[in-house]
Amino acid sequence: MAANDRQDMSYAALKVARLYYQQQLTTAAIAQELGTSRATVSRLLSYASETGLVEVRIHDPAAQPQRLESRIQQEFGLKAIQVVPVPPGASEQQCLRRVAQQAAAYLNTIVEPQSVLGVAWGTTLAAVADALIQKPVRELDVVQLNGSATGANFANAFGESIVSRLALNFGARSHSFPVPAFFDYAATREALWRERSIQALRALQERAKVLVFSIGAARTGSHVHSGDYLDEAEFQSLQADGVVGDIATVFFRADGSWRDIALNARSSGLELDRFQRAEHALCVVSGRGKLAGLRAALRGGFINELVLDEPTAMLLLEDPEPS
Repeated sequence: MAANDRQDMSYAALKVARLYYQQQLTTAAIAQELGTSRATVSRLLSYASETGLVEVRIHDPAAQPQRLESRIQQEFGLKAIQVVPVPPGASEQQCLRRVAQQAAAYLNTIVEPQSVLGVAWGTTLAAVADALIQKPVRELDVVQLNGSATGANFANAFGESIVSRLALNFGARSHSFPVPAFFDYAATREALWRERSIQALRALQERAKVLVFSIGAARTGSHVHSGDYLDEAEFQSLQADGVVGDIATVFFRADGSWRDIALNARSSGLELDRFQRAEHALCVVSGRGKLAGLRAALRGGFINELVLDEPTAMLLLEDPEPS
């Protein structure tokens, strides 16, 4: 479908959705008012739901996910939270797929025209990119938040691929961040940050209205911890600094502190206070392996919107794991 056709479809779907959900008209009444068929109205309502133009949620006070949402939102002061139910015995991949689908639908509702979407990279964000349903957003820029190149492979395109896929989904402009995930020397990073091309990308990151990311943690097999990004001495340095997780390759401790962690001086990721200032700091989490990092990120105030699976949400409200 061409971009103009998608835009026309979105406008028509919004008009039908307003009549159906806000004016409480029947599909027959809408069809008569618009001079079309009931089948077309039904198709437009389905399109509105699939693309995130409309989000239908069942508010059952007795439902476990919504009780969890209310408690977590109150305890951590979140703007928005969605707890995703998963079937008993679901595999990690099944949980991730469900969480990614929910996150993708929610992302479609908060991305606005003439704005900037900042995207970290990783397994979770790749799953979100896979789950997106196409929605054109006028004059949107999608920018990568941290480099993904390694010392062994500077042409690592993992992060760039995720950004490109999100940009394609929204019909947006794509901006990769062609730098290493970690520099060998902090001075090299500081020198590169003075380059005009890099300054332009960092200015775009600073303008991002929506930041979407997950939590990196050693026990989850994240790319940062399992790839060629860090050597043994660097892992030991993280352990000595008491690191429990990272956001966009910037590390933090259990209490949310991060500024004096040695490796952060060489990271290409955004400083974490940028997440504290974001209008939408959307974190997507699947799996209890990220629990300690999630708790710490919430303590640090790096998250104001959260999508996570129900088992992890239940554990989040229990007493913290012993250190």
